[in-house]
Amino acid sequence: MINYGENIIDFYLDLNTLRTGIDRRDRDMFRTLNVDEYPFAEFTGAFVSPPELGLDEVQAVVAAGEFTVNGVTREIRIEGKIQNNGDEVVLEADWKLLLEDFEIEPPGILFYRVDDEVHIQIKVVLERQNSEGNIINN
Repeated sequence: MINYGENIIDFYLDLNTLRTGIDRRDRDMFRTLNVDEYPFAEFTGAFVSPPELGLDEVQAVVAAGEFTVNGVTREIRIEGKIQNNGDEVVLEADWKLLLEDFEIEPPGILFYRVDDEVHIQIKVVLERQNSEGNIINN
């Protein structure tokens, strides 16, 4: 959800919906992320400089707020881009986080260890929910 009028951004993801394409890897990932206890990842924040609502071209944006995963919340800044596309808005962003910052133990098998730094990429298509364009929700 993006509320332009209040400058609020709130996204959450049910981690149980993540799939790697390999069932065993999925089970290991769910265990590593403690999905049974903390099934959601969430970002709540605001645009540092809100985008211009009337523009249809791609606009660079920066959001600042709190990201929560594994029951741990940290302040982060995320760079991305947003574009109005008729009744939809497309938001893309990527950032890196350290698993240790969220008290997540990187899994390891024998001599193989998962990197502590994880690159996250999102692409979200949102629908406008009112004529003023203030609230966008998927």
